[in-house]
Amino acid sequence: MTSQRKQKKIEKINKIGIFGGTFDPIHLGHLRAGEEIRRILEFQKVYFVPSAIPPHKKAEETTSPSDRLKMLELTLDSYPYFDISTYEIERATTSYTVDTLRHFTLKYPDIEFYFIVGSELFSHIETWNNFNDLFKLANFAVIERPGFPKQSTPSLPIAIKPDFRYYMNRDNVTIYSNQYSKKVVFTQIQGVRVSSTEIRQRLKAGKSIKDLVPHEVERYILTNGLYTGART
Repeated sequence: MTSQRKQKKIEKINKIGIFGGTFDPIHLGHLRAGEEIRRILEFQKVYFVPSAIPPHKKAEETTSPSDRLKMLELTLDSYPYFDISTYEIERATTSYTVDTLRHFTLKYPDIEFYFIVGSELFSHIETWNNFNDLFKLANFAVIERPGFPKQSTPSLPIAIKPDFRYYMNRDNVTIYSNQYSKKVVFTQIQGVRVSSTEIRQRLKAGKSIKDLVPHEVERYILTNGLYTGART
């Protein structure tokens, strides 16, 4: 399976963000976070990478990859700095970040990649598959979202703290670096306080999701009976 969107050649971009996730469904919080982090860290592009099977979920617990991909395509067509990679969906197996980063960095060795992740997930980095290898492959852009306590100087998780040294704190950005010249960059965003879980719960309860997801996504969900048990 490949995305039908017309993509620019990745070889012409030298600094991009990788935004992984289930995107079940994609919502305005994802879009706002991606745009804010792109501007702050000056990414030329942000690639959304929908997972096939998230490590913490079974395949039957998520909406089909084809539906999630379609909702991303409907949404991102109007965002010139966003694009989609179907790498994880094409693999059709459990999606581990380490495999995805290895794929990108081996295929495009001259590009500086930043994996975008929320601070709440990053704080448990030691539970990720082969987590030590992650920081040999790419940089991490750690975003603090609405609803989570803000720290004046964010600290690294204990599991990786010995491998990094403090580098710089400037303009709402705190940077640590390691021996492989990879960085962990912390920054705070305004964001939109919404989650995919909340959207699915509202749909099951027969409530509106207007203003939580793009209009195209809302229409696709309702037309196809997603998340309500009324799939047509």
